[in-house]
Amino acid sequence: MIVCIGWGSLIWCQKQLPVEGKWQVDGPELPIEFARESRDKRITLVIAEGAPTVTTLWAALAVDSLDHAKQVLAVREGISDRNLRHSIGYWSPAGPSDHPQAAAIGKWAAARGFDGAVWTALKPKMGEDAHFPSEEEIVRHLRGLTGSTLDAAKEYVELAPRQIATPYRRAIERTLGWLPAGLV
Repeated sequence: MIVCIGWGSLIWCQKQLPVEGKWQVDGPELPIEFARESRDKRITLVIAEGAPTVTTLWAALAVDSLDHAKQVLAVREGISDRNLRHSIGYWSPAGPSDHPQAAAIGKWAAARGFDGAVWTALKPKMGEDAHFPSEEEIVRHLRGLTGSTLDAAKEYVELAPRQIATPYRRAIERTLGWLPAGLV
C-alpha cells in the first residue's frame, strides 16, 4: 500500500487525489507550521524545520506505483513536472527523496509495512521570500486581508485538522478568533 501524508487542505479537499477510505490520525510526527503564503494569499501549513512536531494524518492512495502516487499528488497540488522533484517528497524501501523529513517518514512507513509514502514538500515563504516567517509576520499578514481573500484564509485555518495544534495556530486563535472546525 502506498500512502499520502497530510496535514492541511488535502484532508478536507482531496479534489482528484485518489484517496481510499478515510484519513487516519496516527501519521508521522513532523515539524508543521502555518508558514507559507500561497498564491491566493492564504497562509498554509508546510513542513517547517525548527517548528515543534505534531502528529500528521495519512490515507491510502488508489495508485499502482510510487511514481503514480507522486504524479497524482503533484496534480492535486498544482505542481508542475519540472518542480515535482523539489516539491513532492517520497519514501519507498528502495530509497527516499532528499527532503529533510524523508528519514522520519520512512521509519514510520516501514514500521507499518507500507510500500511507499508521498507528501507535499513545499517550503516556508512569504511573498517571494523563502524563509520561515515569524508568528508576528503571519498574524500581521492575516489581519491585513479583506473580502474573499480573507474568507479563504480564515476557512483554511479553521478547517485544518484540530490535531495540527501549532504555536502559530494558537496565536491566530488568540488574536483573530479563528477556531478549529476541522476533523477532530
